[in-house]
Amino acid sequence: MKTALTLYEKLWREHLIRLDADGNGLLYIDRHLLHEVTSPQAFDGLRMAARKVWRIDANLAVPDHNVPTIDRHHIADPLSLLQLETLDANCDSLGITEFKLADERQGIVHVVGPEQGLTLPGMTVVCGDSHTSTHGALGCLAFGIGTSEVEHCLATQTLWVSKAKTMCVSFEGELGLGVSAKDLALALIGQIGTAGATGYAIEFSGSTVRNLSIEGRMTLCNMGIEAGARSAMVAVDEHTLTYVGGRPFAPVGPLWETACAHWRALRSDADACFDALVTVDASVISPQVTWGTSPEMVVPVNGKVPDPEDQINPARRDAMIRALSYMNLRPGMLITEIEIDRVFIGSCTNSRIEDLRSAAAIIQGRHRCNTVRQVLVVPGSGLVKRQAEAEGLDRIFINAGFEWREAGCSMCLGMNADQLEPGERCASTSNRNFEGRQGPRGRTHLMSPASAVASALTGHLTDARTFLR
Repeated sequence: MKTALTLYEKLWREHLIRLDADGNGLLYIDRHLLHEVTSPQAFDGLRMAARKVWRIDANLAVPDHNVPTIDRHHIADPLSLLQLETLDANCDSLGITEFKLADERQGIVHVVGPEQGLTLPGMTVVCGDSHTSTHGALGCLAFGIGTSEVEHCLATQTLWVSKAKTMCVSFEGELGLGVSAKDLALALIGQIGTAGATGYAIEFSGSTVRNLSIEGRMTLCNMGIEAGARSAMVAVDEHTLTYVGGRPFAPVGPLWETACAHWRALRSDADACFDALVTVDASVISPQVTWGTSPEMVVPVNGKVPDPEDQINPARRDAMIRALSYMNLRPGMLITEIEIDRVFIGSCTNSRIEDLRSAAAIIQGRHRCNTVRQVLVVPGSGLVKRQAEAEGLDRIFINAGFEWREAGCSMCLGMNADQLEPGERCASTSNRNFEGRQGPRGRTHLMSPASAVASALTGHLTDARTFLR
């Protein structure tokens, strides 16, 4: 009898070359995305071993982490400059396609891949970056890899992978006013913790997910890694095919029709068994904001900073105490009492055109609060930037006192010029709020683009529904 399979199991089976006795599988990799941070040592390893790139056209490179978002052709930091120049040199010498800084297609690797049709349903997609899970929104098996694995993939177009367990996370219900995919992700992490999906591949499903745009699904899959999963995915449906159709690297003509016929089967069988099931009532979720130094330290924006004394687990209580000290917060204070210094709208989580539209919709002729020192709006790619400018979104941001920047990872992480000063507090649409993530001793509160803009207008963490009503 035919065995019912989950989507993950179907993708695993289609790409499995060899299965060892220990359960590790050698998988064929369809798409390998490269950037300037994890690739230099991999390319050096190839040269020292006198190996060639096995399949040049399966690779694409794009600089993003170290890229300045203003005056990008004058890079002051010598290490950043070296990494960017090294990527250029490696790609030029080996014939790997790279979207360089002067190319309008340049941007954050996890925005560029789907945008260009380089990420297609059914693919295995890897990149030397943990948030590669983003691409799973298109029905892919996508996961981040380390530097040694980057080298292995360049040389063989394969990787040894431990097979994951499967987890179905079902969101049911209609989203409330001002609630987005980012809020769904943060609410889930708050419920199961940052280790809740460790060892699992998540498949997001349910009526809420089916009604999300593909960009919203990307946000959800992007944050799956913060729940401990190595990969996250959503089944292919007609929304997926509509998104992919016509992209520069997508198939055309008869190949498109053949591909669609296969892609439509990329969903878990109705009677497939998952190793874990999580159901979330999306209709009761409010806009979410993190208060601490882990994505699981999250509460509704209209809530309060929790008290460690209410935590039974001693390890978690100690972590909460440390987080409160680092964030300079006190238990019981209203989230909306927390004043901010800066706002960041961008990152591979929330820098697509849908994110920018939702942010701009809050402004409606308003201006940032005078106590907010800076508001950065950083599109995820040059093409997102061009589209936003065609729609007039850039003028909305600029007129509100926001800074409209070039594409890049920007203030998501402290690897370029966009960093917090010590002690500064930021309302951020990025994906991590670890100590020092956005700059030494910087303090990060994760939230959606709408919540970030609302906070920029008031000077403190704010419920976006205040403006949407």
